[in-house]
Amino acid sequence: MDLDDLQIFRCVVREGGVTRAAGLLHRVPSNVTTRIKQLEERLGTALFRRQGRGLALTDAGRTLLGHAERLLRMADLAEQEMRGGGVRGVLRLGSLESAAGARLPPILSAFHARYPDVSIELQTGTTRALLRRLDRFEVEAAFVSEPFERGGLSSVPAFAEELVLITARGGPAIGRGGDLGGRTLVAFPHGCSYRRRLIEWLAEDGAAPDRVLEMSSYYAIVACVAAGTGAAIVPAEVLDHVVLSAAVERHPLPAALRVNRTCLVWAGEASAPLRAFTELLRPEATGDHT
Repeated sequence: MDLDDLQIFRCVVREGGVTRAAGLLHRVPSNVTTRIKQLEERLGTALFRRQGRGLALTDAGRTLLGHAERLLRMADLAEQEMRGGGVRGVLRLGSLESAAGARLPPILSAFHARYPDVSIELQTGTTRALLRRLDRFEVEAAFVSEPFERGGLSSVPAFAEELVLITARGGPAIGRGGDLGGRTLVAFPHGCSYRRRLIEWLAEDGAAPDRVLEMSSYYAIVACVAAGTGAAIVPAEVLDHVVLSAAVERHPLPAALRVNRTCLVWAGEASAPLRAFTELLRPEATGDHT
């Protein structure tokens, strides 16, 4: 299979259409369209379907994307090893917002200093959303929070987070999950492991929240809690850097809930940039001994 065809196909997928892909590839759109049609004819199946003004992958297209990502990654690896040069290329990572804001900056800075020829593209999301992006090859590796479905994924421990429960100041003490029964919880959308832990804690006492108010950032979550909307679980280190951190009450969580481990996960053979990146996650490399 022609690697050039696979590269064109992958670019159309990533850019969501032929025109933007053509600009990125320095080709005319008609050439890109022709190459995709020729690839579909050779494979005997449609790879895309129209969706509004853009293109969406068919089931066959998703299957080919997985193979294309692996083949192109292996080609890059082979070229790097034959050239005998340093680590270079693009490393697409996914991360929880808490890790991206509080934990990753020094790691990314150290990696950039050591491997200046590697460009890092970072996407944030919940654990479930990141695993879905990993499955669709939108990222090569992702920082996700335990518990998660490991399946055939490779993983390395990255760091541990201390979680705290927060409520508005002046409220009653919270000693068990049942104390939050019938109240509003503020959390990220479905797929957030912290949200799952909080609801399971309530369930241990046979309690359930009245409702869950979904927010898309820790700043919004803390602001809502400070305003008296409800309760939430957040990483202590993230809370320390939020402007309204002094406007909320912190409550310790049980030992089983207090520590949450984050892992870096990936599927298949790691590229040279990813292998280099995992080296920096070792405690002796990052200075992180949590």
